[in-house]
Amino acid sequence: QPAAGDAGGAIGVALFIWHQLLGAPRTARESDSQLGSLLGPRFSQDQIRDFLNQVGATSREFSEDEELLDAVAKLMDEGKVVGWFQGRMEFGPRALGCRSILGDARSPKMQSLMNLKIKFRESFRPFAPSVLEEEAPKYFEMRNGEVSPYMLLVAFVDSSRRLPLDGDGPPPNGIELLKVKRSELPAITHVDYSARIQTVDPQRHGRYYRLIKRFQERTGCPVIINTSFNVRGEPIVCAPDEAFRCFMATHMDVLVLENFLLLKSEQMTDRKPDAESYLAQFELD
Repeated sequence: QPAAGDAGGAIGVALFIWHQLLGAPRTARESDSQLGSLLGPRFSQDQIRDFLNQVGATSREFSEDEELLDAVAKLMDEGKVVGWFQGRMEFGPRALGCRSILGDARSPKMQSLMNLKIKFRESFRPFAPSVLEEEAPKYFEMRNGEVSPYMLLVAFVDSSRRLPLDGDGPPPNGIELLKVKRSELPAITHVDYSARIQTVDPQRHGRYYRLIKRFQERTGCPVIINTSFNVRGEPIVCAPDEAFRCFMATHMDVLVLENFLLLKSEQMTDRKPDAESYLAQFELD
């Protein structure tokens, strides 16, 4: 389960009482009964529309799901960074496709760009990949049928996707390793070729699965970057106003709130909060 830290203690206590103290039987299920662990709140189209009208945001509302997915996949293919806000918020410390910032894993610049201009953290910090479940063994050293829906497993990028180190001189070391393009998916490949993987399936992940599928149909690549929708020190955004504030305070290009799509270039610049004051809210004393 995806919240094995302090937040997950409540699950442990509940299971202990249910099974150890009350003697309820343990039963094994063939499928994942957590169904993506989407336990947080969700917001209706009407609620989001009212909020966007209140702040005077410029947006486009899509009536057809396929049109929205086409538009977002195209923007990602063009190198845009997308704030993705859909359905119920996921439980635990990791974004699983409902409160996520997404990018193109094929881009050699995306790791530094997203760290420095969106997350406001060190440029070397790695990002995790979301990959279509059925495609995972083709890109990572995973067994057929092995899944990681909660981004808990680490696997190496498959050798067929790795790139040889360039140059005849001594191999790079230290910070220089970060500048080396190590695979077809440089934005999610660590210096040791490992990655913390989220496998995405249509049962748990719905629209998020369909977005990655559409990206694959457009680009041939079934892998994208998935990082939590927040900046350094900030909790993952939960409500539309928090997502919009994070979107406006960073260099994020696109915000998707359910069926609404917002482009940063179309927003009024005087509504953009100061990034330094925004970050200061989340600094530890």
